[in-house]
Amino acid sequence: MASETAERLPAAGRDAEIASIEAILARVGIRNQLLVRVETRDGLVGWGESGLSSRETAVVAVIDSFASFLVGKDSRQIGRIWQETYRSQYFEGGRVLTSAISALDIALYDLLGKRLGVPVHQLLGGKQRDVVPAFASFMTSDVDQALADTQTLVDEGWECVRIYPSGFDGDDIFNPRRSLGQTVDVLIAMREAFGRDLSIGIDLHHRFSPAEIASFCNMLPAGTLDFLEEPIRCETPEAYEMLRGMTNIPFAVGEEFASKWQAGPYLDKGLTQYMRLDICNIGGFTEAMKVAGWSERHYIDLMPHNPLGPVCTAASVHMSAAVPNFSWLESRQSSVESLGFHDETLFPKQVTLDGAAYVVPDGPGLGVEVNEEAIRASVHEHVECPHLSKPDGSVTNW
Repeated sequence: MASETAERLPAAGRDAEIASIEAILARVGIRNQLLVRVETRDGLVGWGESGLSSRETAVVAVIDSFASFLVGKDSRQIGRIWQETYRSQYFEGGRVLTSAISALDIALYDLLGKRLGVPVHQLLGGKQRDVVPAFASFMTSDVDQALADTQTLVDEGWECVRIYPSGFDGDDIFNPRRSLGQTVDVLIAMREAFGRDLSIGIDLHHRFSPAEIASFCNMLPAGTLDFLEEPIRCETPEAYEMLRGMTNIPFAVGEEFASKWQAGPYLDKGLTQYMRLDICNIGGFTEAMKVAGWSERHYIDLMPHNPLGPVCTAASVHMSAAVPNFSWLESRQSSVESLGFHDETLFPKQVTLDGAAYVVPDGPGLGVEVNEEAIRASVHEHVECPHLSKPDGSVTNW
């Protein structure tokens, strides 16, 4: 079938045929990154990134499976390829499949931008902002350290800061109620020290129950928090609906979503006030832009999840530049975090963070270059997220 298609394509179309698809799993900083390299017959290369951290080898197997029927296809038919990869198995969807689809979709957009000589945001309708504001994060259970880190960020121009709950970085026992009680002290001190000009959020990493979060919110003076991120697990929208009735603090939910269908109830029922979609998990540009449009209908701004490397960051910046409904993009590149995800020896060209905002690139494609020799030499390590227990020995979420 691929050869028959090639015979019908003009020469320019044959140049755009997919010649190879390769998944490259490498160690970058303190974690692994799964990149996808797509090359066309004329030698152009596009890069994508998968977001399913710690289970990357499962995604590699899916990408290899996709490659078996995508080699020879026209790389410019991005929407059709998305549909074929999503529907080509009886059991559609799921995070393993959509994180593989995401990486491929991002790489295909990178390729098309390079082929046409335009930045990816131009393929999405053009940029609507020149810079993409970002928020920074830090992790501490100590009030004095939290104030010091926040002061550093404020001095550098950050206008939105996110913290993690107390005890987040443990790797054995997690006590939800003790964590939240200690976290309240940190948040109150931050708000008192920095006033109303600073936006403050917390990433609760879906470690808690609705009752625990309701209790936590009741401990905070009104106006302490600007958003609660992922307070509980997302499988049951009705649980978020219950929690929504218990607090008036805005929710930031969506980084776990693997499709527009999963995002739908949260938008239609007002269960999130910021859409935290992850372009490397939800299905790449093709799916993310649909969710962005749906969010716009409900006056909900995007607050994209961006915890990975330069390819994820670049894709997120292009998407964020091209939509009207946008708040902040997550950044893991502030001076108070040393994660090494944006290693310049591995990625000699990448989207630039200028103060507390990313500059929207105007070069062809994503604007990322990969040192292939170095990235291939960076051997990945097996990463297992902490398997946490509560004090009574029962299993809880990481």
